[in-house]
Parts: sequence; structure tokens; C-alpha cells
Amino acid sequence: MTTMLETYSTVTGADVIRHLQQLAELLKGKTVVHVNSTRVGGGVAEILDKLVPLTRELGIDTRWEVITGDSDFYQCTKGMHNAIQGNRITIPDALLNHFLEVNEQNANQLRAVLEEADFVFIHDPQPVALLKYCTNRKGKWIWRCHIDASHPHRRTWRFLDRFVRDYEASIFSLPQFVQMLPHSSYIIPPSIDPLSDKNVDLTQDELDAVQARFSIDRDAPMIAQISRFDRFKDPVGVIEAYKLAKKYIPTLQLVLAGGSATDDPEGEVVLDEVRNAAGDDPNIKVLQLPPDAHRTINALQRLADIVLQKSTKEGFGLTVTEALWKGKPVIGGDTGGIRLQVINFHTGFLVNTPEGAALRIRYLFNQKQKMLEMGVKSKEFIRENFLLTRQLREYLTLMVSLQHGAVDRIELS
Repeated sequence: MTTMLETYSTVTGADVIRHLQQLAELLKGKTVVHVNSTRVGGGVAEILDKLVPLTRELGIDTRWEVITGDSDFYQCTKGMHNAIQGNRITIPDALLNHFLEVNEQNANQLRAVLEEADFVFIHDPQPVALLKYCTNRKGKWIWRCHIDASHPHRRTWRFLDRFVRDYEASIFSLPQFVQMLPHSSYIIPPSIDPLSDKNVDLTQDELDAVQARFSIDRDAPMIAQISRFDRFKDPVGVIEAYKLAKKYIPTLQLVLAGGSATDDPEGEVVLDEVRNAAGDDPNIKVLQLPPDAHRTINALQRLADIVLQKSTKEGFGLTVTEALWKGKPVIGGDTGGIRLQVINFHTGFLVNTPEGAALRIRYLFNQKQKMLEMGVKSKEFIRENFLLTRQLREYLTLMVSLQHGAVDRIELS
């Protein structure tokens, strides 16, 4: 039976796997726990779904725990998410107190696991206060922020800072997101799993089936944005860009597909806004997909000529990574982690407005050879920089670093 590591080596090369094994030797016998707020929906859950078993296969005892909460808790944490990304949101004290109560309840359930672990990775704001209630912890705790924290709303950040500063380390996706903290901060961009259902190669029959299912015209140009229905993803702005480009490309089709995460209470409201903006245009397909529609998303990205991710704020943008891996040029918002991935005239274009997006759509459809060249560059760019094995290597390196303290040089035997 082929192991996960052997399978990954066919994509990344054997040297990458040997490096992971070398680092993992220094962590044998250690226990690692990842904690987030949802097992399905969103990039964090997708990463952990493969990162955890892959770490286990390297011989490190690794677990994934998910906290639970009610609607008031998720209303509070959605407000925190938006405030970290710069919105001027005042979260009522009653909700903040409830946030602490829910963290305490979850800490009571997970205390034995968390306090005994050698390394605990707490993902995003939802479980950040668990540390406050695990007073007998023996391991190193790391707060992993997946959000664009470059200009957080100060009141909200002061509330979160009370907890974050007590961690041994923090991880951010970009240097611009790092906040002033009394511990070391690490820069580790997210990644995609090239072997997941969302990213593996698909047969032509499967592509044809998705095309027929959603009445997509195989002979007409198609653009797509595959993303949660969230205002920061600017799906209404995508519709505006489509309408502007359609004046010059009459047969243009747009697919806006997404789902919801269990910790995001705003998804349905934004979806209604998108449907209203789309109106009765038969060439706009607004698709609400279930959390496990990975192969459908894969097919839609492959069927598109151009993929958009016109976010106004973005921690990283794994949907960009997925599209580039499939050899598609991406037109993305000039923000956050999209800037790490979309290189103008090489892997796509960065834009700030619907007008800018429409201009680049027109350019690419008039430059078919350029579109093909971008596709080739895009896949190799992701292979070299944004696959799961690279992220795992950096997590292992971080743990080895914390284990050895302030040592200048660590020998890998």
C-alpha cells in the first residue's frame, strides 16, 4: 500500500520528503494538537484535514480538536474577524463575555489533551482564549492567524492581545500582518494539498458532467469566482466587472460558486445580495455548493478560462492557489496574500476596481497565447512555493526552533 509520503513524492520530488523526515526525527515522541472552530468549510479546515494525518505519518502524535459554540458566539467571532481586517466594529461587552464563557466551556472539555500536549496550534480568534483556562499547560502554544491583520480595529485587537501575548509564538501569513507582540512571530503562508479532491486531475467525462449539470456553454468564454459568499470576497463587484466586460464579449459567462462555513453567520445574507445583483441574466450562474463539493469546485475551476478572486481583504486566498495550480490566470484583488501569488503579466493581474477587472478580462480574451503562457507559469509557481509539504516543513522547523530555544544553530543528523 502506498503511503501518503510516497504519493506526495511523485508531485514534489523525493528530496522534499526526505527533508520532512529529517526534521520529524527531532520531534519523535512529541504530541501536537491543532484547534480551530470548524471541521468543514473554509481554508483552515481544508489544510488541517491533510496536514494532521501527514504529520502523523512522519511519526509525530498529532490531533485535531474543534471547539463548539452557539449563534451568539459565532456572531461575536465573525465580528472579530471583520474587525481584525479593519472594519470599525464595536462588539458589545455581553458578546465578549459570552465569547470567554464559550472558551472556558471548551477548555473544560479539552483541558486534559491541551495541557499535556508538547505543542498546541490555536487557529484564528475563535479559540484564542483557551490558553487562559489551561493554567497547567506544559507545552508550547502557538497562535496561528490566518486573517489579514495589517490594520486591525484597535479596540478589538486590544481585547485579543490580552490572550495572544501569553503564547510562546505567533504565525502570520505575511510580514505586513504581524502585530507587536512580546514573543517571536513566524511568517508561514498557507498551502494547498495537490492530492485532494479539489486539486487532483479530473477526467474529461467528469468535466463534461459538471458542465452539463450547470448548463455551461462549452463554446462560450467563461470566468469564475469560487469562494465563500462573504463581502470581503466582493462577489457583487465581480458581477459588476462581468457586466462591463460583457459589453465587449457578448457571450461571456460568469460562475459564482461558493458555500458556507459553520462559523460564518453572514453567508446567507451575502448570497441574497449576490442573487439580487445577478438578476435574471441567464449567463450568470450563482451556485450554492455543499461543503463536500470538492470535485465540483475542481471541475468549475478547470472549466473556467479565467478565475477571479476580487477580494478587498484577504488573509491569503487558497482559491487563488487552487486556480493557479490548475494552470489558470487569476485576476485578483490587490490585497493581502493574493499579492504573494498573482504576479502581473506572469500568473495573472492584480486589480482594485470592477473596471480594472473588466479591463484585464478583455485583455486576456484578446491575448490567448499570453493566457496559455500564464497558465504554464502559474502551475510551476505553486509547485515551488505553495504546496502542503512546504507548509508542513515550516511548521516542523518552528517546533524544532521552539524546542531548542535561542540556539543559533540546530544540527539535523
